[in-house]
Amino acid sequence: MPQASCRIGCVLMAAGSSERFHSNKLNAMFNGKTLFERALDVVPVEAFYQVLVVSQYMPLIEQAHERGFLAQKNDHPNAGLSHTIALAIGTLHDADALLFLVADQPLLRKQSIRNAISLYRANPDHIIAMAFGERRGNPCIFPRAYFPELFALEGDTGGMSVIKQHEDKLLLCYAQDGRELMDVDTVDQLYSLIR
Repeated sequence: MPQASCRIGCVLMAAGSSERFHSNKLNAMFNGKTLFERALDVVPVEAFYQVLVVSQYMPLIEQAHERGFLAQKNDHPNAGLSHTIALAIGTLHDADALLFLVADQPLLRKQSIRNAISLYRANPDHIIAMAFGERRGNPCIFPRAYFPELFALEGDTGGMSVIKQHEDKLLLCYAQDGRELMDVDTVDQLYSLIR
């Protein structure tokens, strides 16, 4: 049964060290805004009961606060993606579901996130992942039932490892453009998206 009053939290993961970019990629400019600003802008705030930014960078945490978002400092980014996820679950532990969003997908559309939320609300016992064609990506939505497995992840492991254990509970939300799923790890990848 759909849950109209379901409390969905949004987690914007912005704690990586951008080693392949050779600087903090979230400060890189893309069509007049930084990647981080674009990530903040794409959040459909009205769809969430809380928006949380997890980052190791104080300037990004300050930007999150300026938007009225919660922010959690990740003092151990080298512990990997799993640590960011654990911090998020610890902070938004009262959520019925969490949408995990990465901060380096500059072409992701706000409407795509809304579509994923609508699909989840109609299927609240399922995991939702964005997709295009055969490719799966972010964002992903996990119901509360999967929080313990997410919290138990170790190292640089994300939610996809949990999804692999529950393929029968996965629903895909298809983006209109495959480039929405593309993330930026290198300067060359950033330039290829601008062109």
